[in-house]
Amino acid sequence: VQLVESGGGLVQPGGSLRLSCAASGGTLSSYTVAWFRPTPGKEREFVAAIRASGSGGAAYYGDALKGRFTSSGDNGKNTALLQMDNLRTEDTGCYYCATGQPILSALGRPDMYYYWGQGTQVTVSS
Repeated sequence: VQLVESGGGLVQPGGSLRLSCAASGGTLSSYTVAWFRPTPGKEREFVAAIRASGSGGAAYYGDALKGRFTSSGDNGKNTALLQMDNLRTEDTGCYYCATGQPILSALGRPDMYYYWGQGTQVTVSS
């Protein structure tokens, strides 16, 4: 499976961006799709995940992000989406999507995912 992220850019604090993760070579809804970003002290911080359709398709979020970010899937386009609202300067970073089939308790572990995109840069600045 090949993943390509897009949608990053420069936005002011309080603004919004929508990231896309387009897949080829596999059906994205068959996998859990997660988003990660590097932060100081963590190589890759868990941002959000949406589980495979066969596992219920529910979305999960990092503790500090719930309420501002929304993960969803567009099965018709074989694409995962991450809607980011009320962005803060500390949200700045490169966002990666990844796919795998982790169990629920391991959703936030980067080593549970075996396909990764190249990342898309998000910069929140006034």
